[in-house]
Formats: sequence, C-alpha cells, structure tokens
Amino acid sequence: MTYADSSVIVKRYYQELGSERVRQEFAAADHVFTSRLAYAEVHAALARKRRDRAISERDFRRSARAFEGDWPAYDHIAVDVVTLGAVPRLVKQHPLRGADAVHLAAAIWLQKQAGDRVELWAADRRLVEAARRERIKAVNPET
Repeated sequence: MTYADSSVIVKRYYQELGSERVRQEFAAADHVFTSRLAYAEVHAALARKRRDRAISERDFRRSARAFEGDWPAYDHIAVDVVTLGAVPRLVKQHPLRGADAVHLAAAIWLQKQAGDRVELWAADRRLVEAARRERIKAVNPET
C-alpha cells in the first residue's frame, strides 16, 4: 500500500527531482492513500511555486486543475481524533513539523487498520527517517 505525503503528491503535478519516480509509482499502485490535509498543502505548494515564479501562470493553472481533478481518486484518511492519536508521541520522539506528524500518524493508523505493510512516500529526510524508526517502510523519490 502506498501512502503519499504532500511533498510527493506535488511532484506528480510539477516537474522536479523525483517526479518521474512518483509518476511511475502512482501509475502502478492500486491505491494511493493520503491525509485530507494534503488537499490544502498541495494547493499551497503550487501557489507558492507560482508566487516564487518557479512556474508560469498557465502551468500553475494546469497543475492545480489536474490535482483538483485527481483528488477524488486518492484514498483520503480523515484528520480526526483517532488518526491524530499518535501525534503527541511522534513529535516528542522525532524532530517533525506538525503537518509531517499528521502524515506519519495517518500512515501508522493505516498500517494498523489494513494489517498490511504501508510504504510511506515523502521527499523529506526527517519524515522518512521517523517513519523508518516507527517501522513504516519509507521511500524518498529524490534519492
């Protein structure tokens, strides 16, 4: 099972290091899970790339529309008291930002619910390292 954090989802819509590997993984995966938090994070990341002039207005609109169209196909994990349960422990044990702790907590929750091995995809060294310490297989498509 594939769980993708926002940094990886963005790579599907904006060409950067690791994008091709992400596209291949998503094409091969039966399901790609993510937290509902990713909806806001991906839109914000694309808008930031536009503000920073990393992408043209045309490419920004195309990328945002493509993500919006694909969003229903992702398997969404709710951000609620159950899936956030591990967050306090995770931020004490690992140097994670809040959103990264939400993604890791969601992946841990998914692995427990599914009883199957989850592979967390993230382009963030700290999140990947924390996931591995939590016995979640982790992949950084940039490496």
